[in-house]
Amino acid sequence: MVPATPANDNRIFAIGDIHGCYDKLVTLLARLPYDPDRDTLVFIGDYIGRGRQARQVVEHLSQLSKDNPRVVTLMGNHELMLFEYHRHGDRNLLEVMRKNGVEDTMASYGRSNVANLRSLSFLPPSHRQFLENLLPIWQTDDYIFVHAGILPDRPLAEQDQDTFCWVRDMFLAKEHDFGKPVVFGHTPFATPLVTPTKIGIDTGAVYGNLLTAVELPGLRFYHA
Repeated sequence: MVPATPANDNRIFAIGDIHGCYDKLVTLLARLPYDPDRDTLVFIGDYIGRGRQARQVVEHLSQLSKDNPRVVTLMGNHELMLFEYHRHGDRNLLEVMRKNGVEDTMASYGRSNVANLRSLSFLPPSHRQFLENLLPIWQTDDYIFVHAGILPDRPLAEQDQDTFCWVRDMFLAKEHDFGKPVVFGHTPFATPLVTPTKIGIDTGAVYGNLLTAVELPGLRFYHA
């Protein structure tokens, strides 16, 4: 579990699921009133899969992370699937990945099939290191950031990465007070979801909709 970050007066900009939409990512970052010396950038996961510019996205985020310690990158279910397949070689998981656009990711790295997917040999070493170091969850005194959500009525310490990357219905169905708002992606909405306990910022960029960022604590939204 990543420890909480002390509260401060600086802003947090959290960005929803990118899914290989590099052009939208660059446009959105240019629109943010972001000060890298004071503010924090949080990327909510799912950088690969479905979109055709996964390599460019991973390269850009990897460089951002190297250049600035105030960049936080979380793991999404697409990254988790990649490493689960690397570890176990489950053919059923491979079929799920293919249905979820892993071949588009491979194509962005110049590979036309999934023959060397399990070995991860298609990834440059810096990209593999970046993906291996993605966080399962991150929180401050005021917010929890996670890719998919968290289970209600269960302490965070008793939850795992599969939950953080995959949970949907159990998280969305109940307006549970987690002690602070949960900022999440994974479930695409036409517009950002805002409730007293949740802020959903996946607005389906890879499906032709907008890529979204939220500025906190001001609760201002930016799109590309």
